[in-house]
Amino acid sequence: MKFKDLVGLITMVLYLNVSIVEAQKIDPFHYQPQKKVTCTQGAVASANTLASKVGVSILQKGGNAIDAAIATQLALAVVYPGAGNIGGGGFMLAHLKNGKNISIDYRETAPSHSNKDMYLDKEGNPRLNLSQDGHLASGTPGSVAGIFAAMKYALLPFKTLIQPAIELAEKGFSITANQADDFNELKNEFIQLNTSPTVFVKTTPWKAGDTLIQKDLANTLKRIRDKGAKGFYEGITAKLIIAEMAKGKGIITGDDLKKYSAKERTPIEFDYQSHHIISMPLPSSGGIILQQVLKMIEHKNIGEMKFQSAASVQLLTEAERRAFADRAQYLGDGDFVKVPVKTLISEEYLKERMKDYQPGIAGNSQSTKQGYIKESDETTHLSIIDAEGNAVAITTTLNGSYGSRTVVSGAGFLLNNEMDDFSVKPGIPNMYGAVGAEANAIFPGKRMLSSMTPTIVLKNNQPYLVVGTPGGTTIPTSIIQSLVNMIDFKMSPEDAVNLPKFHHQWLPDEIRVEKDFNPGTIQQLEAMGYKVVKKESIGQVELIEINFGKTRKITAIADKRGDNGAEGY
Repeated sequence: MKFKDLVGLITMVLYLNVSIVEAQKIDPFHYQPQKKVTCTQGAVASANTLASKVGVSILQKGGNAIDAAIATQLALAVVYPGAGNIGGGGFMLAHLKNGKNISIDYRETAPSHSNKDMYLDKEGNPRLNLSQDGHLASGTPGSVAGIFAAMKYALLPFKTLIQPAIELAEKGFSITANQADDFNELKNEFIQLNTSPTVFVKTTPWKAGDTLIQKDLANTLKRIRDKGAKGFYEGITAKLIIAEMAKGKGIITGDDLKKYSAKERTPIEFDYQSHHIISMPLPSSGGIILQQVLKMIEHKNIGEMKFQSAASVQLLTEAERRAFADRAQYLGDGDFVKVPVKTLISEEYLKERMKDYQPGIAGNSQSTKQGYIKESDETTHLSIIDAEGNAVAITTTLNGSYGSRTVVSGAGFLLNNEMDDFSVKPGIPNMYGAVGAEANAIFPGKRMLSSMTPTIVLKNNQPYLVVGTPGGTTIPTSIIQSLVNMIDFKMSPEDAVNLPKFHHQWLPDEIRVEKDFNPGTIQQLEAMGYKVVKKESIGQVELIEINFGKTRKITAIADKRGDNGAEGY
């Protein structure tokens, strides 16, 4: 080999190994969120600007939407610790350029030593502090398994996809004002619920612009980089998780970790107003609720009722009331309980459910129960589209904000508190006010019911919308409103995401509205007989619109309600 050829080869190798963070000029210490991006090739909208930048950098490097989704999710585990994670779980939904639709379920599972009465005292009263706080609240994590289940659809090496997250953990990044507030507010909980000091606690108050360095998390990510899923579910990291369980009276075992597997499932698919909707199946309740509500309203001309009118809000409220009543009674992990899905989404059943709907008169959740069937908050979302037409929607979670607030000592990541998403006791609400029945009772290996609703909409067989949001039980209702805003009310994607939202979930029997909701509509709803309660905010929608005209136009919107950021090229 000639000298100049050798120099050229060395230069190329060095170039390929330059970190993506450096190569794409991602400055983790100086960045501002973009709330709207218009582009032509590809886009990412996620809960954190740095993670969105990482995702776009992967697209520019030749990766597809799956590659970008994996890299973005790993980056969120570092830069958005309140919900981004490797210690939790989630759902991936994708529409591939070849027309195939896939969904990957990596929801957490109940540990093998769990049982349906584990959070009840001797008198049978629920001890929700145990299902929400600390070690015992955690289900077996699924995020890492989900990432590797998606790798067969990716193009780039995994080491390339995880490297930005490693660098952000090892070298640090500047935290936002919202993150500083979170760390300060949760300081006592981080101290009380951990067996050793965590990087989220320091002697002086956190402020915007402070650097967060996570060396232990970086080392955990390196083990995953070098050994794949076994670098998390076995070996050093697994030993650290088991040791943490022993210190805090948790019950996740080495066997639980080793046996965990992500599952590919058949997506929920249906048509609405000449659009094809694709969403998550069980153990997510989101896709079923989405189909039930949209099909209950499809032929009632909601578009003519106008946005945020009392009539349109009432119609959606009453459809949501019925869907959430069904959720409470019937829905659970279909691998463990028989769920009458075909009946719940059938046209005949949904027509029957809306027979007693009366425009202008409030329904109530004492008389409206689940349908009759004859049968033997804190989460994060990312939406991605690539230049080839691959679309990905991922919703992932620790459940509550910062999960159980418990960090695995020496491994640097937060554990989830997903066990609270089971029905701790029939009829007892969880942290989001959702009630459940035996279908969602705790059982070893079972996946707890979720509200996560990653969704893709096709128009003329092409990706049109990629959308999702965090928000517990408000997730499906926020997605429903985003779709109705776009499809029925013909809004711009920016208005569809940012205008005020509302929510109803059967129990408690109230309509929750954002603080800037139309006061006149509130008065009209109260006059009908509804109880209306104001909330600070509902959800943080990440939405991408793709228009195929003479030229392809992509519009990515990051919700105004958080630190969310949209990036594209």
